Amino acid sequence: MDRRRFLTLLGSAGLTATVATTGTAKAASTGTFPGYKDSYGVLHDTTRCIGCRKCEQACNEVNKLPAPKAKFDDLTVLEKTRRTDADSWTVVNRYNAAGLDHPVFRKQQCNHCLEPACASACFVKAFTKNPDGSVTYDGSLCVGCRYCMVACPFNVPAFQYAEAFDPLIQKCTMCHPRLAEGKLPGCVEICPKEALTFGRRKDLVRIAHERIRQNPGRYIDHVYGELEMGGTAWMYISGVPFSATGMNEELGTKSAPEYTAGALGAVPMVVGIWPILLTGAYAITKRKEKIAAEEQAEAVKQAVAASRAEADDKLKAALAKADKDKEAAVTREVKKAVDEARKTFEEELAAKEQPEAPEGDDAGKPGEDA
Repeated sequence: MDRRRFLTLLGSAGLTATVATTGTAKAASTGTFPGYKDSYGVLHDTTRCIGCRKCEQACNEVNKLPAPKAKFDDLTVLEKTRRTDADSWTVVNRYNAAGLDHPVFRKQQCNHCLEPACASACFVKAFTKNPDGSVTYDGSLCVGCRYCMVACPFNVPAFQYAEAFDPLIQKCTMCHPRLAEGKLPGCVEICPKEALTFGRRKDLVRIAHERIRQNPGRYIDHVYGELEMGGTAWMYISGVPFSATGMNEELGTKSAPEYTAGALGAVPMVVGIWPILLTGAYAITKRKEKIAAEEQAEAVKQAVAASRAEADDKLKAALAKADKDKEAAVTREVKKAVDEARKTFEEELAAKEQPEAPEGDDAGKPGEDA
């Protein structure tokens, strides 16, 4: 399908989608999803974190990620603020908050939203919010659009830019496979200071508020993630403003799908066009890649054929020259042999034509008797 035909079909599909959705788009839900009942989560108490990076090590080992350039006991990496990437699903950063004589450490990973923005933005449903509270990703469905990276308010999903053949999105899964086995997430299990608490989300909310109530001088009165973006499974309590530890305090309490539903309701045509547009663009990209591969293969084939033809011509020329040289050499040898034979014959003939000398002085004198 060429580009012009694709755009023509896209316009037709958009018109059809507009007509079909105009009557129903206004009914798009704007309600919130409170999360699965009895789903799990993690509470991160930044006042207990010592920045040892053992959680990073456990994450790396549990998920079989590539070894880092700096060993996990190398704390010099904390001198620079880091973010999660394709090879590091969780990172610990150090912050110097105003008014404190000691640094504050915070662990960053996927927050596993109750209504994930990544899942809302993904038109192929590669992301799933599971009943256990985790948000997981199916790479076999992904088309590489990376809209999840744009949509995530916490800047978590990372892309395998270094992977040439099948790049995928990478992020924390809250150790979903371990949860299915009844185990703790790797980072929670290894934490030496109990800065990470795993449990039912509703219980973690209660625990967080109880800690704040009992220690008002230690914590600010806010549980980050309880309501932000509709709520998250991974929550934080802190002794300093969350903005001091690199967290966005202006996200609001609406979940990502609420914003999406409003946008689609205002522009109903997008409901029909969006999947077609992205799928069509993906198809065109794949077709261009296929054509490029075919053209490359044909060019290689022609180059090989030309090389073979050139090699054949050179071989024929070399054989012809060899035959010619051989014929010339044979002619020279024959001429040489003929010349030598002629010379020998002439020498023998000349020897035969010379007269023989008499045996004595009186031999052959006339008038004398024998």
